Amino acid sequence: MSRSNPRVATPARESIIASDQGSSTRRVRVLAKLLDNSIGIPGTGWKIGFDPIVGLIPGIGDLIGAVLSGYIILEAARAEVPTYMLLRMLVNVGVDTLLGSIPAVGDVFDAAWKSNTKNVALLERHLSGDRAAIAREKRGTIAVIALTVVALVLIIGAGLALGIYVARLLWGLGTR
Repeated sequence: MSRSNPRVATPARESIIASDQGSSTRRVRVLAKLLDNSIGIPGTGWKIGFDPIVGLIPGIGDLIGAVLSGYIILEAARAEVPTYMLLRMLVNVGVDTLLGSIPAVGDVFDAAWKSNTKNVALLERHLSGDRAAIAREKRGTIAVIALTVVALVLIIGAGLALGIYVARLLWGLGTR
């Protein structure tokens, strides 16, 4: 019943967060477009989203992008996406966050990588039920995850080594 007129029956409102897969897929598709492809660059066919723009905020920008990207992974988990595909999505966001946090170069990488679009494509492939594509994806995912872990360890190691080298160099200059 309506609050203003008790004789008028009003239909029950849908929850703002519907549980069906169609609305969930639409939400993640819209979020991915906002984060990766919402702003066209004039004179080019290239688009960027809010993820690389938010990534410009020092310290927390890439973390904010990772949290927003996490929603897509959460919806994929709710859709019962296989574990290997969820890992692939986490790797996409991890690479985006880690390399995107590098000043200047990372923001360009962030604009080009488009991890959210990749993750929505993975989710839609799972929901479409294309078993052959999913089997190919599973084989490729294991290799990609292994290579990504190795690359991330190398990047972190190189960053630490560079930081130690610069600290020693600065220490040497400061003690002269």
